[in-house]
Amino acid sequence: MLTICVALIFNFSSCGIYSMSGAATTANTIQIEPLFNNTDLAPANLAQNFTNRLKDYYQQNSSLRIAKENGELQIEGIISEYSLKTTSPTGVNATDVSYAAQTRLTIGVKINYVDTIVPKNSFKERTFTFYKDFDNSQNFTTIQDQYERIIFDQIMIDIFNATVANW
Repeated sequence: MLTICVALIFNFSSCGIYSMSGAATTANTIQIEPLFNNTDLAPANLAQNFTNRLKDYYQQNSSLRIAKENGELQIEGIISEYSLKTTSPTGVNATDVSYAAQTRLTIGVKINYVDTIVPKNSFKERTFTFYKDFDNSQNFTTIQDQYERIIFDQIMIDIFNATVANW
């Protein structure tokens, strides 16, 4: 029985730098600089909201501590795209004007990532983009916050995987 317990402890300790959350780094700190909004259409507070949610995501899904400066891992970037485009054309109405049934909200974030522990993991100007379609019968202002959250959730997962999960 003792050998089984020792074997199990050894097995779990041999997992190395991989954690149960999926973070595969030996770093202890991450510095996330405030992102800037480099779009014309995005709400003024969008970059600040995304930055705060990104910090929360790293704290909840890794053992990394947020550092104000000199983080072992460093993220900075811009919101590079915020667009609304019609999709799913449905046809032509009685006055021969074509119309669309849906609109697509697309958000793109361009990230620079520095890993001071394993520099080969670093990257510059990598774009992470996601979108959500909605019916044109919906009022965009009533669904805007919800759809931005859905899009940002996916973008944060993608950034996390590209940085500390090494996917």
